[in-house]
Amino acid sequence: MGADREGGSRRRPGRAVAYAACGVVLLAGCASMPDSGDLRDVESTPRQDTQLRVFAMPPSKDAPPSQIVQGFLEALTSDDPNYSTARQYLTGQAAKTWRPEQSTTVLADGPGTEADRSGSREDGSDFSFTLTGTKVAAVDAQQSYAPASGPYNQPVHLTKDKKNRQWRIDALPQGVVMGKSDFQRNYMSVNKYYFASNTTAAAGTQPTAVADPVFVRRRVDPVTQAVVSLLKGPTTWLRHVVRSSFPTGTQLKKGVTSLTPDDQSKLTVPLNDKAARIGERKCNEMAAQLLYTLQNLTPAVDEVALRAGGRQLCALPEEQAATAAARGSTQHPAYLYFLDGEHRFVRIATDSSGTKAQRVPGPLGEGDRALRSVAVSRDEQTAAGVGLDGKALYVGSIAPGGSAEEPVLRSDGRTEADRLTAPSYDAQGDLWVADRDPQHQRLLVLRQGAGEPLTVRTPGLDGRIKAVRLAADGVRIALVVEKGDKQSLLIGRIDRDETDAERQVISVLGLRSAAPELEEVTTMSWAGDSRLVVVGQEQGGVQQMRYVQVDGSTPEGPPPAALTGVREIAASDDDQAPLVAYSLDGIVRLPTGEQWQKMVKEGSAPVYPG
Repeated sequence: MGADREGGSRRRPGRAVAYAACGVVLLAGCASMPDSGDLRDVESTPRQDTQLRVFAMPPSKDAPPSQIVQGFLEALTSDDPNYSTARQYLTGQAAKTWRPEQSTTVLADGPGTEADRSGSREDGSDFSFTLTGTKVAAVDAQQSYAPASGPYNQPVHLTKDKKNRQWRIDALPQGVVMGKSDFQRNYMSVNKYYFASNTTAAAGTQPTAVADPVFVRRRVDPVTQAVVSLLKGPTTWLRHVVRSSFPTGTQLKKGVTSLTPDDQSKLTVPLNDKAARIGERKCNEMAAQLLYTLQNLTPAVDEVALRAGGRQLCALPEEQAATAAARGSTQHPAYLYFLDGEHRFVRIATDSSGTKAQRVPGPLGEGDRALRSVAVSRDEQTAAGVGLDGKALYVGSIAPGGSAEEPVLRSDGRTEADRLTAPSYDAQGDLWVADRDPQHQRLLVLRQGAGEPLTVRTPGLDGRIKAVRLAADGVRIALVVEKGDKQSLLIGRIDRDETDAERQVISVLGLRSAAPELEEVTTMSWAGDSRLVVVGQEQGGVQQMRYVQVDGSTPEGPPPAALTGVREIAASDDDQAPLVAYSLDGIVRLPTGEQWQKMVKEGSAPVYPG
């Protein structure tokens, strides 16, 4: 369910209307259900071709309670836009008060059902069941995904209508429930885009785009769903660190219920009068938010035009979106950096197929200092390195010449494992690193890699930081955190409080797990606007490499090709750059569509800028 792109180029799916080309599938649950007896568990529907539209059957006449509940559950997995068929299984009052959009509960398997034996009788006037299962995730009213666990037990009550003598559900849980495979068939992840509220792109004054993943129904007008969700604003977790260029209260123009690109892949979005007075720059930012959001949806959108107040406000083609807003995945790194067999700082051009590395210009690469980890600023003008023993952090320019600099930071940890982590640069050129000294554990920031280190507040952090990686947007951070024998991947948002006149206060808040099923995380790297590549293992399992989303969901598409003995991994936000790893075979890379290739036999600590 990935919102980030897979492969080397943007997807250009066909624009034919899916159900017209491929036909319609009916969920014939009612016809195949038993006429009497206990309810069987609702098996998750096998994965269908994603181009097929699936619709449910309405309740049959004189259906017993078991069929009514069964048919209702199957109707929840259909492509009915407003769940009108599912509502036919409810009483009139229940149909009015049921809110399917309130939440979606995802179970490991389809919901099981247990009949209430304490007094329910099919020859009576009421009947009760309990829906059961094991929770794996939940999608809230904002369409935001979160992993979940524990048992699911919710009551469903039926009554027999006094006039027509038909069984209908009169009490049920709010929202929708379905098995994992049905969820994967019915829903897809989409990155909405907003702008960092307290940062700017390193190259200038453009706003920096930040991905906010949500789930929409795959075959129920996803383009319109994504636009409406974008206009409603960011999800709760992200809203404190981003802003939208759409004026407050902006919605689709009254009466507009569906949006479709024309045959030139141009999408015109009519807005209400809240947006009628915006200027051209703000309008282009709004259009960029829409273009980035709709980039991987079907039908394809190559240009967005905005209308309000009876006129066109602006039109922005895809190739000009980068001039309106910066986005990490559009920045192509010039070099891959790593340490050679003698722990010297070297690099190879990203677009090169060669394997001969060159020393990095400047004091860190041209000097004699041995390093164990490095980081490079996103503009590839500055680098930082941690000494071989982990005690000292050095910063220097990536330019020929220059003398060796004194350390900008030292750790007093007694052992190498208790000293500095590998550093990481954010979008503003600030340098982040964690000191693992048990007597003085802390996450630190050095403004532009210099000056007095600022200790970052980390309320809610339970454990010791093993690895730090900053997202290209500058408002999210990935941490590998150790607690006991478990190593978890956590995502936090970066809050910068400027109210202190003397010193900025920086905090990492809202920490949440991005790979809850992994018990040991070996290494990780950002690999897209909302995606990371992670190496780790589940309880009792073997080492594996996979992609994960920042919300804890699993992206669509295959994982990276298997590779044994991975110690470090490096990915770029730009999917044109190959995945690189330090493994038992040395430094290896994975070009798009190919197998792992050996680059350097002796080497370690590969990184892209950031």
